[in-house]
Amino acid sequence: MATLIAERYRLEGRLGSGGMSTVHLAFDERLERLVAVKLLAEHLADDPAFVSRFQREALAAARLIHENVVQVFDSGLDKETDQHFIVMEYIEGQSGAEILRARGWLPAEEALPIIVACCAGLDYAHRKGVVHRDVKPGNILRANDHRVKLADFGIAKATEQSSITQVGSILGTAAYLAPEQAHGEEAGPAADIYALGVVTYQLLSGRLPFEGKSLTELAIKQQETRPAPLDTLVAGVSPELALAVDVALRLDPQHRYPTAIDMGRALEDGARGIRPGSGVAIVPPLPGELPDEETEATVITRRDSDATVVARQAGASRAPTAVKAREPRPGPQRRPASGPGSGRQPPSPNRRLGQRERTRLLVLAAALALVAVVAVVLIISLSGGSHRNLSLEGHWSSNALNAAQELQQVVSANQQ
Repeated sequence: MATLIAERYRLEGRLGSGGMSTVHLAFDERLERLVAVKLLAEHLADDPAFVSRFQREALAAARLIHENVVQVFDSGLDKETDQHFIVMEYIEGQSGAEILRARGWLPAEEALPIIVACCAGLDYAHRKGVVHRDVKPGNILRANDHRVKLADFGIAKATEQSSITQVGSILGTAAYLAPEQAHGEEAGPAADIYALGVVTYQLLSGRLPFEGKSLTELAIKQQETRPAPLDTLVAGVSPELALAVDVALRLDPQHRYPTAIDMGRALEDGARGIRPGSGVAIVPPLPGELPDEETEATVITRRDSDATVVARQAGASRAPTAVKAREPRPGPQRRPASGPGSGRQPPSPNRRLGQRERTRLLVLAAALALVAVVAVVLIISLSGGSHRNLSLEGHWSSNALNAAQELQQVVSANQQ
């Protein structure tokens, strides 16, 4: 006989399980629809701390009604089975973990819509005072109709409430833990942004930015190394997109994106070739962008609607300078070789002239025209009306006019 929870949810099969709970596919007999029912693990049901966390999950998640967050319908304690439960919408599709197992990685044009949707869901949750604390591929669902939803706020907590987590305990999956979480510090929205940065890196490259056999080894790598830039691993990732992902993985929470929505925008810009320029982040310059070799980093800060760049040098500081909005940058163009045998052609004699050369030609034409006029006047005054001098006059004036006309044609051609 099928198990009935709360006298209405008939369990039909297991969808997944974790350390705290098991998720089942169920049929809501009252509303006649499929739902997902999460049951708290039986060995934890007698632990007041875990029960309290599980109940808080239901209250926190029930407040979130957003197209990119899995909806919570119901929660409570089933008296017949003595099991705590949460009822959620059922998403038919694949999780991020299943996608990675099946395909290994995703091209940017397929991965970014998933991540940007997660950014929107996280931003909404953060504004409601809820931190997910367990963002990972397994908690990202993509429906068959390509809707994307963040699931399992199972260890999320409302930021205005006091934590019931034991001091020094670490929650979440180790590979996606922000450095501050690994140190046992309180996890805030910046921790979710870091975790989503890890997911982004993994979806695009098929590998994690940091890997370790233990939490200690992972924490050391986070402190002492930086992940390989994505554009050096994946041909389809631009330097700008790699930089946008790197900002989310900053060691210091203050140097990551201030909000999840800023992260989503930066990723979209990076995919279009626009270097991220919003938020508070330490962003290294792209090769060749800043000529100063002593520059360690570029600090991008947002003040109202203006961006300010402060280039920090070793032992010195530089005054802030305003930064204009960057337009999409085309790919690098191949420069022609120079020297003998390079195939480089000399400039054409009919090339268009510069502004300075055109000005000089105009002045020269005016001077020659003036000389021609003076010559004609002198010839007329000295001719005395003779036929020979009149012929000479015609000859000079004709040559002067021809020269002036030729110069005018050259000037006109270079003004076009």
